[in-house]
Amino acid sequence: MDQLYIYNTLTKEKEIFEPLKPGFVSIYVCGPTVYGDPHLGHAKSYVAFDVVVRYLRYLGYKVRYVQNITDVGHLTDDADEGEDKLEKQSRIERLEPMEVADKYMWSYFDAMDRLNVKRPDIAPRATGHIPEQIEMIEALIERGHAYETEGNVYFDIRSFEGYGKLSGRSLEEAEAGVRVETAGDKRNPEDFALWKKADPSHIMKWRSPWGMGYPGWHIECSAMSTRYLGQTIDIHGGGLENQFPHHESEIAQCEAAHEKPFVRYWMHNNMVTLNGQKMGKSLGNAISLPQFFEGDHQLLSRKWPADVIRFFLLQSHYRSTTDFSEEALAAAESGLKNLHEIFRAIDEAEPGSGSPFDIPAFVDEVKACLNDDFNTARAIGTFFEQLRSVRKQINDGNPPSNVDELAGELKMLADEVLGLWPDEAGSGGEEDRRRLHQAIELLLEIRQKARSHRDFETADRIRDRLAEVDITIEDAPQGTTYKIGGKSFTFTLTP
Repeated sequence: MDQLYIYNTLTKEKEIFEPLKPGFVSIYVCGPTVYGDPHLGHAKSYVAFDVVVRYLRYLGYKVRYVQNITDVGHLTDDADEGEDKLEKQSRIERLEPMEVADKYMWSYFDAMDRLNVKRPDIAPRATGHIPEQIEMIEALIERGHAYETEGNVYFDIRSFEGYGKLSGRSLEEAEAGVRVETAGDKRNPEDFALWKKADPSHIMKWRSPWGMGYPGWHIECSAMSTRYLGQTIDIHGGGLENQFPHHESEIAQCEAAHEKPFVRYWMHNNMVTLNGQKMGKSLGNAISLPQFFEGDHQLLSRKWPADVIRFFLLQSHYRSTTDFSEEALAAAESGLKNLHEIFRAIDEAEPGSGSPFDIPAFVDEVKACLNDDFNTARAIGTFFEQLRSVRKQINDGNPPSNVDELAGELKMLADEVLGLWPDEAGSGGEEDRRRLHQAIELLLEIRQKARSHRDFETADRIRDRLAEVDITIEDAPQGTTYKIGGKSFTFTLTP
């Protein structure tokens, strides 16, 4: 296989990638906390890791990709104090916490589908893995790395010598960053919660050996990643803001519980900024992805197609900051249109008498970019630089003799790896696709009404006719979803 280099946040160096098991890659990426619509920061992270997974598969690896859904335990101050973000939002919207979780989980998946981000192989929810979390906490207590006090369980940071090796923070720095008032029942102020005692008004709580409570944010990812990928995993990814304390705490928990290295390669994407300031829900300057798609925000002058947003994000390296502006989006839209015109010209051309294009050299150059820590920006630049001459040959009526072979290789790299191949509907694909979804959802509304009136003959006929054109329907308690062919277009229609 090709020699792939990954920047390992743990060692602060680019390293040759060698998975634990030859030919198989295990990857875990911290998923969203589902208490609001996804925003551009989410898009940057999950588009970046989408390319990582796609490229590993392109290289021939069998990949198991796990991305969690955090639906409990993530408190408003991102540490051990404050309210649970799900419970707080449930009071605002006057919904059950699980209604909030389902609502925004499907909003997240819908947005990722539109961005052409492939679904993870496993998307475990924290609330579905409480027994695994309790089991890991018990192991930590047994090994002397955790302690219970007044129904709370804390990890004793001073029991784990390696704490700080990912972020570079010492114990003294960790202690200095903890507010004095949070130290109450802890042995050390910097200790973090594994399990929190729930007061009587707390909605989301479970029975445990320490009483009614709920898990800490950090233990969830440790339990779910090791449940599906084993005690040592190849790649763990997430946003740079999660490096400390979340990922640092994951390392401490897993290595203290299992006495094995937890992650071989840590990968962190950088943030999206607006005028140099991080964009995020907690800062109040985030633009949600649905708002981008609908143009429904004071900072937006229009709707922005999902493929333009994906291209915009891939034009910068995942470890670089991406500064948002509508001018930058407009430039990305122009660039993507140009690139799509090149792709279409090559895809539609018939082999001619022109000199053959050096396909192996082109493929090697693109792969060299991606082998250098997934440098999508350089890979996209290579497309422009190398393929302009091919388009000129085609426009001059003298296509390369191997243009059909080039189209095949190009689809693999631009479509399967980068997810940037033009929509079949052409330059108006985004609008045409929107109309298609509207038509399908109208049929599903008719079908739903027919089912409510027990007119199953009509309902089945709609389902069968859609299936004839490769549109499949799946009914579930939370609603009806449909998929168009093998593409990742999935929407939820509430019953």
